Parts: sequence; structure tokens; C-alpha cells
Amino acid sequence: MNAQQIKETIENIGTSFEEFKKKNDQRISEVEKKGYASRDLEDQVDRITQDLQKLSETKKQMEELEAQLNTPGSDTPVAKIHQKAEERKEIFLKYLCKGEKSFTPDELKILSSDNDPNGGYWVTPEMARKIVTQVFETSPMRNLATIETISTGVLEIAEDLGEAGVGWTTESGQRLETGTPSIGLRKIYINELYALPKATQTLLDDTNIDVASWLAKKVSDKISRLENEAFITGDGVGKPHGILSYPAGTDNPGQVEQVNSGANMAVTSDGLRSLFFRLKSPYINNARWLMRRSTIEAISKLKDSNSQYLWQPGLTQGEPQTLIGQPINQMEDMPAIEPGSLSIAFGDFKRAYRIVDRGGIHMLRDPFSAKPFILFYTTKRCGGGITNFEAFVIQKIAA
Repeated sequence: MNAQQIKETIENIGTSFEEFKKKNDQRISEVEKKGYASRDLEDQVDRITQDLQKLSETKKQMEELEAQLNTPGSDTPVAKIHQKAEERKEIFLKYLCKGEKSFTPDELKILSSDNDPNGGYWVTPEMARKIVTQVFETSPMRNLATIETISTGVLEIAEDLGEAGVGWTTESGQRLETGTPSIGLRKIYINELYALPKATQTLLDDTNIDVASWLAKKVSDKISRLENEAFITGDGVGKPHGILSYPAGTDNPGQVEQVNSGANMAVTSDGLRSLFFRLKSPYINNARWLMRRSTIEAISKLKDSNSQYLWQPGLTQGEPQTLIGQPINQMEDMPAIEPGSLSIAFGDFKRAYRIVDRGGIHMLRDPFSAKPFILFYTTKRCGGGITNFEAFVIQKIAA
């Protein structure tokens, strides 16, 4: 991967976008004249739309990889938990392959977690860093939300539930008591997320296999999928509260405004503009759209009343796909377009949503429960919830 490849990909996106506009304009013209477009033309537009999405995703991956290659390594909060990383690494690999019975008393002391009386073990800083990095790369909400690490089981946040009363008066006029704002308390609870990969003893004994890397990938894949799903749709029962799990409304604390799409089972340019302008001005500068890939394909065909496309591909390096001028983040955990679905969210999610981590990843080796396999019971603790309910809005597809 180099700058020339990124440049070529951007050029391909530009060429495809021009072809897309030409074919989609033909499709719109046929619909306006006959009420429908030919199947062949519909298929061509769909194919080009899908190719555009693939090129946009490739461009984004290339840019992220280039950024990683050009950024010096940095420690994560998990990486700072323990010292003597190399010593722990050797002992932990011995634990993965042979179990704790092979330890000397000193090795067991180094491996044991100081704050877990139930016999939990921390993974090595190197492996923890690898897991956390892979989770961040594959869990899009972590790149958008505010993240906080705590050492307790709950984060308490003071919430302003009103405004102070004020009034006008003259120099000698009467001054009556004004209203006092109330303060509420919102809590984000820590929940436990787990993965349970398994391996045969033969695999663990194979010196050609990097057991730690294999295990880190298995764990991070599972954690990132479940985490991001919960950050979007979680009901708060044993998991985070997702952005789509709160009641609709604007009258009471704890409600999120929902804007109707304006057409049965479809997104419309008018509905998207209504959503855009319902977000309060202080949040626009950092606002982003969240939707799955199929929704992006649907909105890419829409034009406004001036026959301008609402969607634009990123045609320069570092420029994302945009909708009405604001960046789009592809989020496959957002629902597909169907009657009554909450398929699009728009807002400043850094101010709207908070992810809370309780630092550390634990792992226990279990050679008994699934013989001849060795199970690796791995846990990570996190929570999530909305902390600013006016910082984003949701599009509800009309039924």
C-alpha cells in the first residue's frame, strides 16, 4: 500500500461516480416519464452503486493503514497496568500451553491478578494492547463516542434538567424569586463481556503457531461484534444501553427525538433534510451520519429539489463519504430500511454517547469442560449510555 495506490483508488471513485450520475439520471428520467425504469437500467445503477461503496471502503482502509504506519506506537491504559512485560509474556504463554500446574510459586504470583480474589488472570500487556487495538479497529462506535476508564462498577453523571429563571426589572422595581434548575443523576453501569475460544492441545504444542496472536484475534473479533451491537441496540439489561434503545420524544429527560422519513418503507431527500435541520446548531460541526451499507446505497440515488445529489463520495485523500455535507460512518449494526425501523442516526456522538471501560482483560484456562479442547474464558468489562440526549436525532422509517 502506498500513496500511488490511494491516488488510483480515488481516481476510480471519481470515474465511477460520474458513470453513476449518468446512469442514475437516466433512471430518474425514465421514472418521471413512464412511472418506472427498465430492469436493465435499475441493475446497472445498483451495480455501480455497490462498486462505489466497495471503492470507498477500500480507500478508507488504505488511509487508516497509512496513518497507522506513520504514527509512532503509544501505550493504552491497559498496557500501563503491569510492569515486567517480557517476564509476564513468557509466563503467560506457558500458562496458555501447559496450565497453572506447571508454575513455580514465584511464577504463579507474577501471573495472578492482585485485585481478583476468585483466581482471575490478567493477559499480558502486549496481548491486551493487541486485543484493544483490534477491538477499536472493528468497533466503529468506539471511534465516535467519548471513552472513560474507571475502577468502580458504575459511572455517575450529574444531569442538568432545566434552566435558571431570569427576568427583567427597572432600577427600583420589585425582584421576585426566579426558578432554580434541578439536577438529576444518570448512571452507566459496568457489564461483563466474555469470549470463549477453544483450541486442541496439539495446536497449543505446535511451535509454529503464535498462540497469543491467534487467541487475541479470536477474542477481539467476538468482543468487537458484541460490543458494537450493544452500543447501537443494547437494552441495558446485562449490557450497555444502545443509542436506539431510548424512548422517542423531546418533552422529558431520557428521550431521543425521532423524525419520520416521510414515505412508506423508504428514505427521502425531504426526510433527510428534516432530520438534518432538527439537530441543534451547536452539534452540527462535529455531526456524523450512522447507517448501514444498504442504506447508503439507497440514499446515494436521491436528489434534492435542485437536482443535486445529497450524497457525495470522498474524492480526495482523507475525505469521507458525505450526506448533505456531513461525514457518513458505515455502521452495519444499524437496522435495514423497513417499516418502523430506526435506520439512520445523525449527531455529535462524542458529546452524545459515553463508553465506560473498567480497565483490564482477564483470562482463565479450562482444560476440563470440553475435552479434548482447551477453553479460554476471557472477560472484559464495559458499559455505555447516552449522556446528552439533544446531541443527536434519529430517522424513523414510515410504516
